[in-house]
Amino acid sequence: MPAEWEPHAATWLTWPRPNGISFPGRYKVVPPVLAKLVKLINEGETIHINIWDKELELLAKRSLEKENVPMKNIYFHPFQAYEPWCRDHGPMFIVQPNGNQAIVNWGYNAWGEKYPPFDLDDSIPDKVAKVRRIPLFEPKMILEGGSIDVNGDDSLITTKQCILNKNRNPNLNKQEIESRLTKFVGIKNITWLGNGIEGDDTDGHVDNLTRFVSKNTVVTAVEPNTSDPNHIPLQANRNKLRQKFNVVELPMPRKIEYKGQRLPASYANFYISNAHIIVPTYQDANDDRALDILSDMFPSRTVTGLDSMELIWGLGSFHCLTQQEPA
Repeated sequence: MPAEWEPHAATWLTWPRPNGISFPGRYKVVPPVLAKLVKLINEGETIHINIWDKELELLAKRSLEKENVPMKNIYFHPFQAYEPWCRDHGPMFIVQPNGNQAIVNWGYNAWGEKYPPFDLDDSIPDKVAKVRRIPLFEPKMILEGGSIDVNGDDSLITTKQCILNKNRNPNLNKQEIESRLTKFVGIKNITWLGNGIEGDDTDGHVDNLTRFVSKNTVVTAVEPNTSDPNHIPLQANRNKLRQKFNVVELPMPRKIEYKGQRLPASYANFYISNAHIIVPTYQDANDDRALDILSDMFPSRTVTGLDSMELIWGLGSFHCLTQQEPA
């Protein structure tokens, strides 16, 4: 699996449905944010959008047109999914030794069967492989794209809280899981972090914590406030990473709550497109600091902050919504 900063042919997304469960009572504010995201990605690559039906396609096109998104390199596919989190249910592209693309079809069970039904979401990789006429590999293991991050060489980072959770693969032990990751993602070294951030319903996805920014360097979220529940797990993750990689610390935004529930707001949920690093911002004092840190990490790309306050009610942000297709 190539690193996210390697050249993309395209980015895949799944357009949210008005009656999905991700944005209850707040759906109308989401398509304009998605349109801004698509516009930025589209400046450097093609966009593929999984869409529920023709009616939703018309609504999506209207949202994109309002944002003046050129429609020439945007393709809609009649592939239904209940929720929009394409990082987790979408096609995970790999490059075979012969240079040809393939897709790994990990199983998807909506983060431990938290949000049934999820059969349509689970079927997306198979549909994409068929329309692309490329091989599909079946590891027979549950895995969401947001639960791993790779450096395009031989290293992968994940969390014990998520991948070893009994709500994912109760029949597989750690060794069997490592064997599948090694075989199907093409890596040799796995770094196991501990727990994720509070409010994350994915059981600790690594794309809210730690991201590769080069083969030997990671950015990782830290919380200096010792009374914050995120302080200890993020410190433990940072200390583990320092044993293997150059570590750059990324601040956390302030605590954001909705109806008494803490939301998993994190700057680590940025997306690396061909033209931009698209970073979620939260109308927070640390927004600019996070953008400056990532600008230093990616001097050849434009680092762009995009307000994620409307998206985070759905417990995810830009990385969760996107899945890259390597060139």
